[in-house]
Amino acid sequence: MRLLLTLSLMLYLVTAEAEGIRLLLQRSPLAGSQYYAVGEQWQQLQVGDRLELIREPDNRHDRFAVRVEWRGHKLGYVPRANNRAVATALDDGERLHARIARLTAHPDPWQRVHFEVYIEL
Repeated sequence: MRLLLTLSLMLYLVTAEAEGIRLLLQRSPLAGSQYYAVGEQWQQLQVGDRLELIREPDNRHDRFAVRVEWRGHKLGYVPRANNRAVATALDDGERLHARIARLTAHPDPWQRVHFEVYIEL
């Protein structure tokens, strides 16, 4: 049994090294989706789709603003209450990855799209 655990751990570490290690930094609802392309793109969005995080340091409403895009379409923003860590990591040149974690046809726009942000080690 101990040998099996050791071999499993070694396989995991080799796989993690080949693919890179990603740690979940945060999971958030998408802010402002009702104002941007979510409605137009809703039928095409899928859980697991990659999202782009684009820093907007000159945003007049929030100096820590991080725009969220899907295939070149602006979907919304990382919520202001949760954007400082993401903004700081992007400013520091960290490799962040984001993906759609949940899609729900909900009347409340804050409940429709949830996404996850990972930092690559």
